[in-house]
Amino acid sequence: MAAKLSLKLSNKSPRQPIQKLPASIELPADATVEDAKQAVARQSGINDFNRVGLFDPETKKILKNRKALVRDEAGVVKAGELVVKDLGPQIAWRTVFVIEYFGPILFHVLVPLLRPYIYSFGPWAYKNEAETPMSKVQWLLFALFNLHFLKREYETIFVHKFSANTMPAFNIFRNSAFYWLLAGLMCSLDIYRPGSSADRNDLGLLDYFGIALFAVCEVCNWIVHQHLASLRKPGGTERGIPNCIGSNLVTSPNYMFEVLAWVGVILISRSPAVVIFIATGTIYMRSWSRGKERALRKEFGDRYKAKRYTMLPGLI
Repeated sequence: MAAKLSLKLSNKSPRQPIQKLPASIELPADATVEDAKQAVARQSGINDFNRVGLFDPETKKILKNRKALVRDEAGVVKAGELVVKDLGPQIAWRTVFVIEYFGPILFHVLVPLLRPYIYSFGPWAYKNEAETPMSKVQWLLFALFNLHFLKREYETIFVHKFSANTMPAFNIFRNSAFYWLLAGLMCSLDIYRPGSSADRNDLGLLDYFGIALFAVCEVCNWIVHQHLASLRKPGGTERGIPNCIGSNLVTSPNYMFEVLAWVGVILISRSPAVVIFIATGTIYMRSWSRGKERALRKEFGDRYKAKRYTMLPGLI
């Protein structure tokens, strides 16, 4: 029979300790980080094991890979200890993304419906739907916004595979604010108002180029997401080296095509609100893509061809 792994347990937060945390725990030799979390939660009386955060006593970093074997965590084995913290109420990553992407869909449906009430006062020239109806370009943008976020919802539910089960429940407010307030509220109020830069019925060459750019890049983004999902087994946490359209140019081609698709929307809408939304999103994506590049270099070494640019060739 394989030897058991006996580890001391200590609270990371003395001011907010886990009251029923046992002094030590015994785990099977092949126990994963997730197994350890479940065991600690069970013995500490914590209903949701996802609330349990396990930390390396030497590096003080959280053990992120839930499928990693505890015996392979050098700092933990050397110290014979796991540092434990209650991370608070948790929410599934998939749920968070579904809620995030629902916001823009909601606003881009409600604002057109409520135009008679929203734009009936102040500097706007709304009279009635017969005299100031939504223009063809505004309806086009209505379709593009909703198609994009419906695609994101589908991918969240049926395509994406998340390495982590949950995140702190409070994060849903921070994460959702970006999509609900910028992509949803701000963009919809600017695009659908009477007299906006999108309030026109004639489409020119720039508009048709924007439509083509949006369509091509949305399809490419879809292809990349399908490929990235194929690199991870269901329920797994493993990382693979991307080898798909755009991956020879940048670390995160999904972000590249995402930004370019929104450039297409900017060309059609000429809306400063859309520019602010995607410029803000680019800041986040730049950070995530650089983190991914560092992780790929660290994990795969010489097997991975390092990239100079992580999301936009020649720029980022």
